[in-house]
Amino acid sequence: MNTRRDFFKSAAAFGLLGTVNLPLVGLAADKTSPTAVVTGGDDRAYWVSVVDKIARPVLTNLSQRTLRKNMPVECQPGDTEGRKTCTYLEAFGRLLCGIAPWLALENLTGDELKLQQELLKLAQASLDAATDPKSADYMNYFEGSQPLVDTAFLCQAILRAPNVLWKPLEPRAQQQIIAALKLSHKRPTPQGNNWVMFAATIEAALLEFGEPTLQKRLEDCVGKMINWYCGDGVYGDGPFFHFDYYNSFVIHPMLLTVLTVLAKHDAKFAPALKIELERAQRYAVIQERLFSPEGTFPSIGRSTAYRFGAFQTLSAIALMDELPPKVKPAQVRCALTSVIRKMIETPGTFDANGWLRIGFCGHQPDLGESYISTGSLYLCSVGLLPLGLPPANEFWSGAPERWTQQKLWSGEQMPLDHAMDDVRTVEIPTLLRDKA
Repeated sequence: MNTRRDFFKSAAAFGLLGTVNLPLVGLAADKTSPTAVVTGGDDRAYWVSVVDKIARPVLTNLSQRTLRKNMPVECQPGDTEGRKTCTYLEAFGRLLCGIAPWLALENLTGDELKLQQELLKLAQASLDAATDPKSADYMNYFEGSQPLVDTAFLCQAILRAPNVLWKPLEPRAQQQIIAALKLSHKRPTPQGNNWVMFAATIEAALLEFGEPTLQKRLEDCVGKMINWYCGDGVYGDGPFFHFDYYNSFVIHPMLLTVLTVLAKHDAKFAPALKIELERAQRYAVIQERLFSPEGTFPSIGRSTAYRFGAFQTLSAIALMDELPPKVKPAQVRCALTSVIRKMIETPGTFDANGWLRIGFCGHQPDLGESYISTGSLYLCSVGLLPLGLPPANEFWSGAPERWTQQKLWSGEQMPLDHAMDDVRTVEIPTLLRDKA
């Protein structure tokens, strides 16, 4: 008996809930059982089935060193060869960035444990395949500008789960990864936008791995980003504000990751980390309020083909158990589950072989900017970060709960929402370095 397959057949059955009348969140759509309650365990089983669906084609092929051979490259017409230089690292780094906390979660049981351990072995083999210069799937870490982005996502993945994605690796594989990261130094240090965080995240990983780092790519880049703050939990993308989801795709999650590493190595960074966490918490509150009563969210700005990856900041704050008191974990779970269901189950989201296709809700290739290709789409996985919380955590064990806009639009009494008062300038110290 294939228990894993049976488990996910069962989980897939919950897909019928995608048509649930969302103001009655937590009630099943099955007309034969209109009062059946959808539990947090049901939601978790569904999320895990989504991980399996998204991750399996990437990790199976890369672990066997056939990703380049078998992964399709959908992109703007005429640019297939150009995107082939970077799309494979995009797929791997972005996928791993979202599922890393779940891969590291201890004390799982049953079929979820079996799947976790299966995908973990594939991920560890994939780290070797992606960084071995002799591999058919050795990836590009410095030619062109895009590899800087996805080397950073790969670093963030490892930093999110070092106990399973770094420490168990053979020294040979660890040295391959370090060598790949150092290739990023061949690219100029970013200056004027959120890309400063890609350089900083790579340097933070090198610091954590015991390697020398460059101040201009670590502390200086963090200092630029954290002082592009606009107020009310929101950063500019450079000196100007952009109305899109890059505060969630990149800025808050990478600031939290990098400042956590820096504070671990030097307590002087703790005040900056505290300020950033408060800003990220406010932005998480804003993100939760973006879920409509029907369980959708607005497509705003660029890169909407990253789908529910738009909620990485909210998901990361939930993973950290740092949601503000007025945002209950269960309401975040229910809102995210609604969005994930809609985006995963809309026809056209996947091709016949299970690879993601460009779109926001289904297959919408016109929504792919010039930098979007098949690999780019796997950033959706960062919306799944709360799977790194154990099943007993309130996020999963709490009874179904309406999210903010459902409560408001049903006439429920709600507390006022206010902007966050915050300082604009944050001092970023420097690490003590051997001047020799």
